[in-house]
Amino acid sequence: MTQVVEALVRPSSADRSDVKALEDRGVKIRVADIEGPLEALVGALAGVDVLISAIDLKSQLVQIPLVTATKKAGVKRFVPCAFTTVAPPGGVMVLRDSKEEVYQHIRKSYLPYTIIDVGYWYQISFPTLPSGRVDYASLFKTKTAIHNNGSMPNMFTDLRDIGRFVALIIKDTRTLNKSVFAYGELLSENEVSADEIADARASIAARLKADPTDSSARIDMSREDYHYSKYVRGDNTPAYATYLGYLNARELYPAFKPRTFGDFAQELLDGRLEKPYGQLVFDFA
Repeated sequence: MTQVVEALVRPSSADRSDVKALEDRGVKIRVADIEGPLEALVGALAGVDVLISAIDLKSQLVQIPLVTATKKAGVKRFVPCAFTTVAPPGGVMVLRDSKEEVYQHIRKSYLPYTIIDVGYWYQISFPTLPSGRVDYASLFKTKTAIHNNGSMPNMFTDLRDIGRFVALIIKDTRTLNKSVFAYGELLSENEVSADEIADARASIAARLKADPTDSSARIDMSREDYHYSKYVRGDNTPAYATYLGYLNARELYPAFKPRTFGDFAQELLDGRLEKPYGQLVFDFA
């Protein structure tokens, strides 16, 4: 069965070059203000079978009115903006707790859904080199921290495989009203001590308490939350995801062969990759 892919974008994004690039590839663009009048948003979703949200990090709760409109429009499956590492709700990661608010609104609305988490990207997991050879593809000015003597395994996925996984998952009746985890490889990494991570989180939490609008502190907390969940608690593993009730995409689709980290690393060294988020560069890793 042919899948027709369309894109829903905000009015402020309609003239962006990346949206125009989608149009050039034959993707129909629907324009709607997801924070505007509900009925207008419902109309913009008319005829949609599956709606996949890939909203930005700071706008997670904007999905709540989108869920309401999706339900009224009769969409058959909603895929919220999960697409992160596996972690439980309830104080482990601020970002995960924001996503949980959306998930609970989905369930209160009795809206068909699939939650898809994908571990951490290969593209933001490789270390930089003193030679500068891989700087062209790095989102970070310097990334050399190693965590816990490589003792904690984590799920990693090539960014380019996420869409391919999603295409399989959304047409599978087994994944309706379920959470699914997808990943390329389970790898371990070396890291700073657990005490250092705990101290960093406490310091940033104090900054946020003093000024809840401090966007820099929120970004810093997101980074340290990932470190805490991945390297101290060890949440981002197939075993823990299964315990939380996720389905394993690798078991659901055994014929699908995701890219290995070794293949990714060879492309990286050969200079054949693109950096995520264009020219954006962070001073931390």
